[in-house]
Amino acid sequence: MKRKLVIATIGLVLIFTSVVSVTSVRAYVRNQYFADYERQFAYQQARAAAFEYARLAQAQEPAPTAPRRPSEVVVESPSQPLPRRGVPPPAPIPIDAPDYQDPFQDERYNELYWRSRNAFRLGQDLNVGPNDITRDASVVFGNAIVSGHVTGNLVVVFGTATVLKSAVIDGDFVSIGGKATVEEGASVRRDVVVVGGPLDAAAGGGQIVIGSGMFGGSLEAIVPYLSRGLAWGRIIVPDLPWVWGVVTLFFLIYAALNLVFERPVRTCAKTLQTRPLTAFGAGMLVLLLIGPICVLLVFSLIGIAVVPFLICALIAGAIIGKVAVARFIGMSAVEEDPDGNRAHAARSFVIGFAVLTIAYMIPLVGLISWSIVAVLGLGSSFLSFMAAYRRENPAKPPAVLTPPPAPTVAPPPAYPPATPAPGIAFDGTAGAVPTTPPPFQAPSPAGAAYASAFSGSYAIGASSLLVAQPRALFRDRLAAFLVDLFTVFVVTVVLDGIGFVDGEAFFPLLLIYFIVFWSLKQTTLGGIVCQLRLVRTDGTPLTFADALVRGLAGVVSLVVLGIGALWILRDPERQAWHDKIAGTYVVKVPRGWSI
Repeated sequence: MKRKLVIATIGLVLIFTSVVSVTSVRAYVRNQYFADYERQFAYQQARAAAFEYARLAQAQEPAPTAPRRPSEVVVESPSQPLPRRGVPPPAPIPIDAPDYQDPFQDERYNELYWRSRNAFRLGQDLNVGPNDITRDASVVFGNAIVSGHVTGNLVVVFGTATVLKSAVIDGDFVSIGGKATVEEGASVRRDVVVVGGPLDAAAGGGQIVIGSGMFGGSLEAIVPYLSRGLAWGRIIVPDLPWVWGVVTLFFLIYAALNLVFERPVRTCAKTLQTRPLTAFGAGMLVLLLIGPICVLLVFSLIGIAVVPFLICALIAGAIIGKVAVARFIGMSAVEEDPDGNRAHAARSFVIGFAVLTIAYMIPLVGLISWSIVAVLGLGSSFLSFMAAYRRENPAKPPAVLTPPPAPTVAPPPAYPPATPAPGIAFDGTAGAVPTTPPPFQAPSPAGAAYASAFSGSYAIGASSLLVAQPRALFRDRLAAFLVDLFTVFVVTVVLDGIGFVDGEAFFPLLLIYFIVFWSLKQTTLGGIVCQLRLVRTDGTPLTFADALVRGLAGVVSLVVLGIGALWILRDPERQAWHDKIAGTYVVKVPRGWSI
């Protein structure tokens, strides 16, 4: 049954994500199409207006009252650049001048413009030839050489950009993290912006340079790693010599940590060997909660001093965890000595580090492996730390209330005093008079103490009855959650209809709904329908603080693709992540249970 539920849930998640992805891509493509169409229309309209203005000025005709539509004007290559925004057009060239060229006689430009497309390169170079026309050109982790016409903007990120003397760029030229060169004679009709790199260009025009040449030069050395490493999804680029120097440095540091902190590393590796899935979930949880915890500590003012120590502890745990992951891989290949031999520890680490190095060189697999190793290492360190903390600070055993011994009460005296009677079985004579019962006597103080102790133990047993109930199944909790979603949705629609709240307040109202019902009734309307109740692991009812923590942690459980909620399917106590954080159980109660 659990397997079917898992398969059905995964199928629903895949269908939902597929629909959302297709819808998002379709909307993006449609928006890009309309944006490109509007830009082309505005561009053609501006050029047509400029050419018409020059033509009318030559003929000394009055300007038309209404602009002509772009479809009515044949737009071709002009003899002079398009005027910039806010700048009046230049003086027209006389028709009888020797260098005058009628823009309407060249049809080649119009044909090439409509045949051109946007150019984008990721990890590759771009070359715009002298006879090429490109619209917007963007290059990331690559170099760009432009000697033709770019009708839009040219953007180069982490690469070298060279604009030759025959090039024409109608828009802006932006270079980030690389060297930019504009040869004399090249035309950049708008601004030249260079961030973190040197600029080699003639003075004049709009030029903005941010950063120094030294910074740009250092970035140029990293560009091959970015273009052939991270752009391909791998951490190690084997054809870059300096990368192997960095790998050697990390190997020496990790090997020293493996030998110096042999016992903590071995503990983390054993944790990965026994509980790999729990370590992965713990690592994800730490990564998701470290940010909100630091923000809460900063807002509390008192906890500002704790934030640096918390971050340092997180970094140290991540480093020790990565060493433990490498050692765990080596332990899985060759078994270690259980006595903790350091030679065996070094052997396991070398094997694991070699396997990870090979994995980091494979495109896409390298980045995925690095992410998994980071999460596993952080989770194993966290679990090992919590286990050591529990050993040093064991939980106090629960107090058991033992009732006092029952007092010995002397039998009441016979009233009236018994007199010896003849040994007969039955006296039917008329003189036989029945004896009166003894008078009522108040209980002794010892008996009252015993009764009060019994009633107290009964109260304690009643408070722990809820914990003794069976844990709720995943399908019951899902059904209750759907009922609560529908209830809050209806309430939101009604409040939105009367103008009390906005429709976007659905999720805040849902969180408030859960927190209020959990703190007051230990359940919700969906829980009442599905016979579910909330209780703390120690048997006490939930407080407002517990409900608030559980509600915020529930948001985290749902954000990570619902992994925190699906954790119920594999947990022995059927606890989700937010149940473990808040220390609660969700139990199934029989019908008629009091609210």
